[in-house]
Amino acid sequence: MNSLFASTARGLEELLKSELEALGAQSCQVVQGGVHYQGDDRLMYQSLMWSRLASRILLPLTECGVYSDLDLYLGVQAIDWPAMFGSDKTFAVHFSGLNEVIRNSQYGALKVKDAIVDSFTRKGLARPDVDRELPDIRVNVWLNKDTASIALDLSGEGLHMRGYRQQTGQAPLKETLAAAIVLRSGWQSGTPLVDPMCGSGTLLLEAAMIACDRAPGLHRNHWGFTGWSKFDAALWGEVKQEAQARAKKGLQDNTSRFFGYDNDPRVIESARANARRAGLAERISFTLQDVLKLQNPLPEGPAGTVLSNPPYGERLESEPALIALHSQLGRLMKAQFGGWNLSLFSASPELLSCLQLRADRQFKAKNGPLDCVQKNYQLAANPSGGAVAQLADDYANRLRKNLKKLDKWARQEGIECYRVYDADLPDYNVAVDRYADWVVVQEYAPPKTVEPAKARQRLFDVIAATLNVMELPTNRLVLKTRERQKGKNQYQKLGEKGDFFQVSEFNAKLWVNLTDYLDTGLFLDHRIARKMLGQMSKGKDFLNLFAYTGSASVHAGLGGARTTTTVDMSRTYLEWAERNLRLNGLTGRQHRLMQADCLNWMREADEQFDLIFIDPPTFSNSKRMEESFDVQRDHLDLMKDLKRLLRVGGTIMFSNNKRGFKMDFAGLEALGLEARDITAKTQSQDFARNRQIHNCWLLTHAGKE
Repeated sequence: MNSLFASTARGLEELLKSELEALGAQSCQVVQGGVHYQGDDRLMYQSLMWSRLASRILLPLTECGVYSDLDLYLGVQAIDWPAMFGSDKTFAVHFSGLNEVIRNSQYGALKVKDAIVDSFTRKGLARPDVDRELPDIRVNVWLNKDTASIALDLSGEGLHMRGYRQQTGQAPLKETLAAAIVLRSGWQSGTPLVDPMCGSGTLLLEAAMIACDRAPGLHRNHWGFTGWSKFDAALWGEVKQEAQARAKKGLQDNTSRFFGYDNDPRVIESARANARRAGLAERISFTLQDVLKLQNPLPEGPAGTVLSNPPYGERLESEPALIALHSQLGRLMKAQFGGWNLSLFSASPELLSCLQLRADRQFKAKNGPLDCVQKNYQLAANPSGGAVAQLADDYANRLRKNLKKLDKWARQEGIECYRVYDADLPDYNVAVDRYADWVVVQEYAPPKTVEPAKARQRLFDVIAATLNVMELPTNRLVLKTRERQKGKNQYQKLGEKGDFFQVSEFNAKLWVNLTDYLDTGLFLDHRIARKMLGQMSKGKDFLNLFAYTGSASVHAGLGGARTTTTVDMSRTYLEWAERNLRLNGLTGRQHRLMQADCLNWMREADEQFDLIFIDPPTFSNSKRMEESFDVQRDHLDLMKDLKRLLRVGGTIMFSNNKRGFKMDFAGLEALGLEARDITAKTQSQDFARNRQIHNCWLLTHAGKE
């Protein structure tokens, strides 16, 4: 009897044990990452040929204590390597694990290699060559603390390499994991199997191999045991012939039907090529088609299983697109596949919950470093293909109601950017803003009383419902988590896409960017204030401080300002402001842009203006500013400097976003400034729910010194 070890992915050990026992393995013992078992030579070869789940099958040789590199060398050399393989064979060492004395796996592999080579030369034999690419013999050494386990790798290349797959899609599953997913899906051989996002077809190919009784090792050309001195070629030939006979009969007897769909023509062609190499091309239908156009290929029955590994990472899709995909997939499954089973494998349980389906069973497994879950669902019979309940019904209804009112208002006003939902319902704590044909969903931080998983699920529901109600393509929705940024963080860049596009605001054209920055380039709540500045600016010298992207300067310029001066600390935003001015034909010396710390600039400037707009941060401690700034604490000092820059009879529009801001009227009176609160006049219909989003004041220079 041989003592053997079959390794597998974490989470598949019990499944592998059942598979080995079905093959006839004895004394199976599950450990983390694999199964120890015993069997004769026939069972050893059968497990190599037939295991769909094992990553490798090893023949343990010995263990030794490793307290120095010499211990490792002597422990390996104690094995009679010339009895294992001849000098004419190539070998390679795979070494894993570290301890206090072996701190580098390459060094460990080198000591093992030296010990093996020296065991040949000390007997006067030629030294065998090392071949790291495709060796005849593969030696596996695993160092755990102070114990090294040395084994012969009978597999050679990993057993997931079946021999049929050459090219894969963007995120391929290993064949061993794919086989486990098929076995756990509840699919029964003889019934149809559909993969609506099949990629290179691995799930369907593994299922078809099971249905056709085709051994997973049948197409492999290279094994790790053929260079071994104890290799029994005759016995291996018998095992292989038996597998070939079963495959031939299985192909004739198979009644299962397999259907694969994908929207990428390259991976569909790859899937077809894989099926041809596996000898299963006539058993699997691969069709180029988007998942959301999927229809039941067998509407008259029999019922089968829909099995898939849908995308779940940013490397494939944006998050809103994934949320939409899963929510729409749930509706499609209910409408098209009533009475069928559905099984999905994913690294994102939150995305699976967007299906709005209750799982009957679930399994955990690792896909490389990712913790994944497989959920199985029984789809209720729905012969009429009736309508499926709307996700986040109350949110969807409110959004629909708001749109009906606000879309008409915005068209009449001549604006393309406005808020359509602002945390109207406590369970859906988001803001939804329209920017022409795009939508931005901003998530407010949820209360601590709401579980993070529940808050995330509500956000997913909001995105799915928003896409549905507003009839948006998934690539036209942008998701932002909204946190108030302080100091230099307000200029933080998020990306480099450069996705600028034009929008209209009354008579102005402005550039916005929804993806590269924390903000979009346009503060929607200041829309009416900008319009008022345009109406007040004719023939005047206009100053815009903390100017951001200069949209107020654009309105002033279009309103007939004699000059505009735009000041901000950020070069990025000043360049944006210049583009905005140029877009509206506002060029020349009369439209100045100045990069400076606004607080210092105000103190040092030696000129005067008729109209000043200032919208400072609530608080800033940017390293680029010489001191911290607090709008409540420092607003009177601000007004002292502003009054010096303001001509007699001139006007300051002062705005800030601090909730509960208190104006120092006595201090203003002493400065000779008169203040009038115009907050209510600057609030527009789309911000009616948020009366405290900003404060706005008009201050006039009364002439008193």
